[in-house]
Amino acid sequence: METKQLQVFIAVGSAGSFSKAAVDLNVTQPMITRHIRGLEEELGVELFYRNGRGVVLTEAGVLLKTYADEILERMRLAQNAVASLKSSPRGRLVLGVPPSVGTVLTVPLVKKIKNEFPHVALQVIEGFSGHILEWLIAGRIDAAVLYNSPNHPSVLTEPLADDELFLIGPTFGDMRPPREPVDLGIFGRVPMILPSRPHGLRRLIDNILSEHGIYPNIEMELEAMPSTLLLVEEGTGFTVLPYASVHILFEAGRVSVWPFDPPITRKLILATSSQRPMSSTFRPLFRTVRTELRDIISTHNWKPNGKDAGQR
Repeated sequence: METKQLQVFIAVGSAGSFSKAAVDLNVTQPMITRHIRGLEEELGVELFYRNGRGVVLTEAGVLLKTYADEILERMRLAQNAVASLKSSPRGRLVLGVPPSVGTVLTVPLVKKIKNEFPHVALQVIEGFSGHILEWLIAGRIDAAVLYNSPNHPSVLTEPLADDELFLIGPTFGDMRPPREPVDLGIFGRVPMILPSRPHGLRRLIDNILSEHGIYPNIEMELEAMPSTLLLVEEGTGFTVLPYASVHILFEAGRVSVWPFDPPITRKLILATSSQRPMSSTFRPLFRTVRTELRDIISTHNWKPNGKDAGQR
């Protein structure tokens, strides 16, 4: 029993005539006859009484019509549901972001997805780039914002922005450096609070300082950004972060920010796994995530305003 046979059967029953059903379906009458004959042969019963005025349903035909109506209606609902899923995805999208940019990206991204895709639950997990990369490869997350392109065959990346790093320090005390950009030698002159290796930020700083023959004065190693910033604010030491991570503290006069000379930058990228292709229903959602990330990055102030890039 085929869907087309049921559609023809319903059309004939409604029209009361093979010829009228052929006109309604825009097909030939012999085709209508073949479908009905095939259906009757398969079921082993007559579905219509033929008379001079047309056809009427037999008892078996009335019974079949009850089921056929339900089957075709369920098919229509299924088609509508699938079409709706394509235009309005349902499910969960898990995105990993580093804490250094999570404060900037997470809230506006969640609001955007909630507004445009009300049936999608966006879950944002914060972690350091190395951990996020492991989660992406293991399939725990669907996409990731990372620093610098990872050298991994199963990871697909696209650039989002260049992210400049700044020296972050207290607003008081004798160890306060000058207001103008600071040279890289500052790493050896002030106590630094940095994450430990193999954290990507630490590797980047160590590689740059090694090229310049500079030995940093590491006061302590922490991988908890809130604790690091609290210690910096209290005057325990200095750290290195993007301005986006500290802009609220800076604008409130709680920390100082200095650019480096030469600048220290890294690439902010969007990564997905080639081992877990994005389904067609989620591609519009992922395009929105990509566009919104770029919009947030392009409109957010990633550097201190004004001429004074030092303490407030």
